[in-house]
Amino acid sequence: MRANRRLRILHGRGSRLPAWLASPDAVDRIEIVEIETAETVLFWDRPPREAARMLRALRADLAQLEVEDFLAKWSAVAPED
Repeated sequence: MRANRRLRILHGRGSRLPAWLASPDAVDRIEIVEIETAETVLFWDRPPREAARMLRALRADLAQLEVEDFLAKWSAVAPED
């Protein structure tokens, strides 16, 4: 089963401004949540520009990968990387 059928992305923005105008101190929150249980599976805090790039990659992988493959790939990404 594709990952986008069982998981979803929640993005909490640290600023109302677009990523390229956001303050260097702003921090965006990215969560991967299991749809059935509403439990957070993966979590990252990132600067807005980095979060925007990461979100594009996450969305692409959610659409292409199976759940287990998606979790294996993105679990390797440390919260502070």
